[in-house]
Amino acid sequence: LPATPPTRHSTSSYSSTPAPSQSHTTANMSLKPVAITLGTASIAAALEFTYTPSIALLQSHSTQLTAVTPFILLGSGFWALSHGFTVGQARTKYAELARKDGEKDVDERYLLPNLYAQGTSKNVKAFNCVQRSHQHIFETFTTVVVGGLAGAVTFPVCTAVSTFLYAIGRVQLSKGYAESEGDATKRYKYPLAKFMWFGFLGNVALGMASCGMIMMGKKTL
Repeated sequence: LPATPPTRHSTSSYSSTPAPSQSHTTANMSLKPVAITLGTASIAAALEFTYTPSIALLQSHSTQLTAVTPFILLGSGFWALSHGFTVGQARTKYAELARKDGEKDVDERYLLPNLYAQGTSKNVKAFNCVQRSHQHIFETFTTVVVGGLAGAVTFPVCTAVSTFLYAIGRVQLSKGYAESEGDATKRYKYPLAKFMWFGFLGNVALGMASCGMIMMGKKTL
């Protein structure tokens, strides 16, 4: 019998190092900005708490500085309310476009009390991105407000900066979402949109740190 030729194996089958999974890579990319934000907030808060008593300007204006964060939050809340009118206008706009395009059951699918329009047409996707630009605000706003109010008691400067980053990023993220015409991947098209998450994490860290300082008796109200 003729000799059977040896089976050739791909060299890749002998590789001892498995390729990193996409989920693992994504997790590492997500953890890096989280670690940077929390680390920056911690260092800045420690410096503010340590050196504020020795800086006359900060010490004499501590009450005014504490009011900056609530001022930004109130402005953000009013903006969120006004952005809701954009959703109402978009609902009417895309319902009319759907009728012109011959879509069926437009009133039942687009109009209130539906939160999101039903279906998969281009008009449905475009409107739902506008609706999402408003609805997404309320997933983080309560936490930002509570963290900001708590953080401003002990770290008024750091918390004001963090809250400002959140507010600017939040406006740009919602604007990008609303203008995406159904392509949600374009929601971060504005460069400062990502700063919403930095501000959010900053307020969480500063709020918790401030509560800890108060509970340990190192800060009085």
